[in-house]
Amino acid sequence: MSVAVRVIPCLDVHAGRVVKGVNFVDLRDAGDPVELGARYDLEGADELTFLDISASVEGRETTLEVVRRTAETVFIPLTVGGGVSSVSDVDVLLRAGADKVAINTGAIRRPELIAEITRRFGNQVLVLSVDARRAPGQPSGFEVTTHGGRQSAGLDAVAWAERGADLGVGEILLNSMDADGTTGGFDLEMIRAVRAVVKVPLIASGGAGRVEDFPPAVAAGADAVLAATVFHYGTLQISAVKAALAAAGHPVRQASPIPQTNPVEVGCA
Repeated sequence: MSVAVRVIPCLDVHAGRVVKGVNFVDLRDAGDPVELGARYDLEGADELTFLDISASVEGRETTLEVVRRTAETVFIPLTVGGGVSSVSDVDVLLRAGADKVAINTGAIRRPELIAEITRRFGNQVLVLSVDARRAPGQPSGFEVTTHGGRQSAGLDAVAWAERGADLGVGEILLNSMDADGTTGGFDLEMIRAVRAVVKVPLIASGGAGRVEDFPPAVAAGADAVLAATVFHYGTLQISAVKAALAAAGHPVRQASPIPQTNPVEVGCA
């Protein structure tokens, strides 16, 4: 039996609030992460991804408290990332209620950290977050970025995803920095390129704008689709995305639509 495609809202959190912009700039407030998480749980989200985009030392305790409150509120798997650079960071987040932990810059700086984490906790808890953009100078045409897409890591994105899978990550979150927040559709070429070299589950992120954008991402090789803007600001409902996926022949865990009341502007883009 085919595994259901997961639909995952993303909460980009800064100073305890969900924020969203375009290409990681011009951020605007999108709501309270605990309230948004509870709403998405009720609407039928399969998982939640919570990314501390500032990951500052000063904000870490605040972030942990928000993670704890979110984990106590939702009953679906919660992935938390941002500033993870050690086995102890993972331990702290798991104890705060995370089910999985996403790693990005920490793995780029020290790839052996992937194996250290998976030896301690198992690969099912570790997600490699790859923020990639188009770069003609790289063999695949895509490069890894850091600092919200503003700096190049000097790595080919497809080769890095393949290495991460070889080192033992449980899944890969592939975020198109070019498409982030644009609502112009997923980068299907990038998804296909990474799918061709990895067997672990692949989460496609960046660019969703219409329900019609989601099935092509799955057809290109994604096992899960992640979005923020369209969910946070009420453009799309999770149930509508799942209906589109099902209509295209992709298995989904069915969600019941939530009755509409007065529109409320909520979180993450």
